[in-house]
Amino acid sequence: MSRTDEPLLRVTGLKKAFGANVVLNGIDFAVDRGQVTCLIGPSGSGKTTVLRCLNALESPDAGVLEFADGQRHDFAQPQSKVQRGALRDRSAMVFQHHNLFPHLTVLENVIEGPVHARKVPRAKAIADAERLLDRVGLADKRDSYPHELSGGQQQRVGIVRALALSPDLLLFDEPTSALDPELVGEVLLVLSELADEGWTMVIVTHELGFARQVADEVVFFDGGVVVERGHPSSLFTAPQHERTKRFLDRILRPMQD
Repeated sequence: MSRTDEPLLRVTGLKKAFGANVVLNGIDFAVDRGQVTCLIGPSGSGKTTVLRCLNALESPDAGVLEFADGQRHDFAQPQSKVQRGALRDRSAMVFQHHNLFPHLTVLENVIEGPVHARKVPRAKAIADAERLLDRVGLADKRDSYPHELSGGQQQRVGIVRALALSPDLLLFDEPTSALDPELVGEVLLVLSELADEGWTMVIVTHELGFARQVADEVVFFDGGVVVERGHPSSLFTAPQHERTKRFLDRILRPMQD
């Protein structure tokens, strides 16, 4: 997962509306291989919708997604089931509220995607799942059910479930927002380790301290558009756009008091 000059993914002119509500109004950004991109901004600014479009959970009204190997999705044209499946295969998503299957054990949750979607032999999927569970400290929970786990443990299982798909792109939708404060750290630690390992990640987060620490690029959204983007060392300390300054001042000042 070494970095190259060619972006892994280029997003151009992405638009999405729900009825009269325009959520994305021409989004442009690129994600380099091995890069951690954090999407920040007020609630309702379109951040989660971007992730859902990247993972084919939503169909954009317009725009182009283009991968470095030439795979291209132009949403000016209707996308077939095969095309949507090809897009979904490039990424794996970790949701805000875990979204684990309550009737399946931890191990069964993790191998569900590899076995049924990727057609990985069951024995290999189990071996991979056990290795991944061990790396996040959950080897002893393989036969537990989601309700027997803490929120932080459930979210770590969600991360393992995504890793088990071996995606090009890991997508995280506010992975700590549903956790009690004392459990946030254990999930952020896993994300930091994944960043150090070179996984390509797009993370929607309100944890600005975390974004400052791990992001290669921070993208500030508001009103369905990209207002400003840059390295956290510059965007957080010397934002160029007045809207970015107001947002950061409102979020960061209480943290500093």
